[in-house]
Amino acid sequence: MAQITLDRLAHSYLPDPKTRDDFALKEIDHVWSDGGAYALLGPSGCGKTTLLNIISGLLTPSSGRILFDGEDVTELKPEARNIAQVFQFPVIYDTMTVAQNLAFPLKNRGVEAGEIQRRVEEMIDVLDLRDKANRKARGLTADEKQKISLGRGLVRQDVHAILFDEPLTVIDPHMKWQLRTKLKEIHRQLGHTMIYVTHDQTEALTFADKVVVMYEGEVVQIGTPEELFDKPQHTFVGYFIGSPGMNIVPAEIDGKVASIAGEAVKLDGAYTAISGKSEIGIRPEFITLGKGKTGLPARIEGVEDIGRFRILRAKVADHSFNVLLDEDAPIPADPRLVFKSGAVKVYADDHLVAPVTPTKRATKGRAA
Repeated sequence: MAQITLDRLAHSYLPDPKTRDDFALKEIDHVWSDGGAYALLGPSGCGKTTLLNIISGLLTPSSGRILFDGEDVTELKPEARNIAQVFQFPVIYDTMTVAQNLAFPLKNRGVEAGEIQRRVEEMIDVLDLRDKANRKARGLTADEKQKISLGRGLVRQDVHAILFDEPLTVIDPHMKWQLRTKLKEIHRQLGHTMIYVTHDQTEALTFADKVVVMYEGEVVQIGTPEELFDKPQHTFVGYFIGSPGMNIVPAEIDGKVASIAGEAVKLDGAYTAISGKSEIGIRPEFITLGKGKTGLPARIEGVEDIGRFRILRAKVADHSFNVLLDEDAPIPADPRLVFKSGAVKVYADDHLVAPVTPTKRATKGRAA
């Protein structure tokens, strides 16, 4: 296990990058704790695999360093970094049994036979493969094979980190939940530093202690699932996290009021003037339907029933909003969108803006 330090790390696939846009991975400077579970989350082409390949040693960064427990490993080959990798497709030997597959990486490292037996037995129980231990891998299901692939990394005790590159891609949807649960359970048991690459927010949020959200080569936020939902630092995070995601709409900001198509929205605090692109964000969960003069006048575009909830698609002028409603919540003929107090976020050029903190007046008093 290792603490992983990303020291001003950046990478470009161009031979002579000149501008920020030339970098597939913009500069990142962060420390990942020893034994932590992290997810790299974002759409295809956002830089997740580039960052993972730098950590694994398959790619040398254009600038910056990567350190394991304070040791600079930037120039080290993958085999010298003591890492384990689990890929999209299971990497196992079909002609070997489950137990033989798990023992193989230990035999390659010259581990004593008794220790191999002990670790393999322990891992078979951890993976719930006791009844398959002596079966050839070729006859197992895809999720069982991926369990073996996972176990081949976990059975080693010398690993600094275990890297997962979209490991559940080929797994049937109904089996993914079970494997995610098992992976989280294994992390709690063994405490390895784990880094999990995915474009699926459900996988990231259910697995990781901290999620690294990437967009267009940039790390736009690192936080717990709760932090990403409650306080997205970038409009992409707000939109990408949640189902449906945050409503992001253009707005003019003037002190304590945001104006959307001429309609006023009260803000939870005062804001300075924004010179660039200004927007507000509000999650569908924090909008209710009112009538009369309270809220923003809206027209209904459609209603989608998703079981326990319904998603109301509405428009205020030309701006679209999603509203999450209870299954039996009434929908007025002329609804108005009412925003929960304190739930509206303000963004300038896609980045979260904090309200101005008023300066407290100094009070006079005598020392006791």
